[in-house]
Amino acid sequence: MVRSRTFIIVIGFVVMSFNSLYQYAWNALLPLFKSGLNASLVEIEVAFTLFTVFSTTFQIVGGGIADYRGPKGIGIISALLSAFGFLGTSFSSSIYEFYMFWSLGSIGEGILYGIAANLAVKWFPTRRGFATGFVSLGFGLGSAIANPFITSATNFRLPTLEIGLVELMILPVLLFIVDYPKRVKGEKPTKVVRTLTWWLIYVSFATSAVPLTVLSSSLSVLSPKDLLVLLVTIFPLLSGISRPIIGYISDKLGRERTTSAVLFVMILGSVFFLFNLVVPSVLLIGFFGGSMITLFFALSGDLFGEKYSTSNNAILYTGKAVAGLLGSTVFSLLLLYDPFYARLFVLINAVIGFLLVFLVTKGSSSKVVS
Repeated sequence: MVRSRTFIIVIGFVVMSFNSLYQYAWNALLPLFKSGLNASLVEIEVAFTLFTVFSTTFQIVGGGIADYRGPKGIGIISALLSAFGFLGTSFSSSIYEFYMFWSLGSIGEGILYGIAANLAVKWFPTRRGFATGFVSLGFGLGSAIANPFITSATNFRLPTLEIGLVELMILPVLLFIVDYPKRVKGEKPTKVVRTLTWWLIYVSFATSAVPLTVLSSSLSVLSPKDLLVLLVTIFPLLSGISRPIIGYISDKLGRERTTSAVLFVMILGSVFFLFNLVVPSVLLIGFFGGSMITLFFALSGDLFGEKYSTSNNAILYTGKAVAGLLGSTVFSLLLLYDPFYARLFVLINAVIGFLLVFLVTKGSSSKVVS
């Protein structure tokens, strides 16, 4: 059983490595999309918002299917969608074709994200923080490997074609192998979403993810040109390596306490960002922000059980769509109006996220599912 669980979590890690390319390769691809499609920054950032919306909303549908019918069938379909998203993007001749294919691939990416992360939530109840962090490590590491190659490309068509072909060959095979454990307990989403704790966690996740989303979507615009390649490479790497480390710490020190500490550091990183100190903000937000999904998914599993965790965490993950809207489209519009107000907007969201999760740590209505 231990060997089987280890093999399954390695599959989750590999799947998550490919998933990362839709988000953490964005900074490397954005300049190529702008020049190749002859589009403005705001027009291209709309695609990032579409990614967050489609990846999160369809994760709810895919999560429900995976919880009730198993992850294999829906996983294979999602793997094909993710690959076709990159392949279609490679041949897009207009911004609208790009929107269509990027959204299609985002649907597959979102469902795969939920399946991969919840392999850890379901199979490792006593080491949930570390296991979820290990799988999520791939979400940073995949792009850290790919980004230097993408930034060296002269157009977006070749790298997206190569990524799509590799995904098409590997991901469906891996998703054919995975499965969920049978004997697990937990609360249904219809009950979970009626609790105060759930909504405190949800809004906290959505707002505290804004600093990470801003750097994920706009670092190529915000970074000094001479540091761009370094920062777009180190940012996803920091985001990835922090996840198993902070996940392990949360297993030892407690999920709520660790989450509060991480979100406090996110405020500090946002203060650096407010004063346009890009490098320290990238280091802090990249490292600690990357662990947030690990902490929030594990926290949800702790409080509401693992039986319906793919569905519950899929609903929680829609907070990323909110963060995507705030951290890409809204932020880019504010940036065009006044850069200071745009950076202040990031700090305000970080503070709100910390305050809300602090209420959860006070135990207003937390209840661990037995």
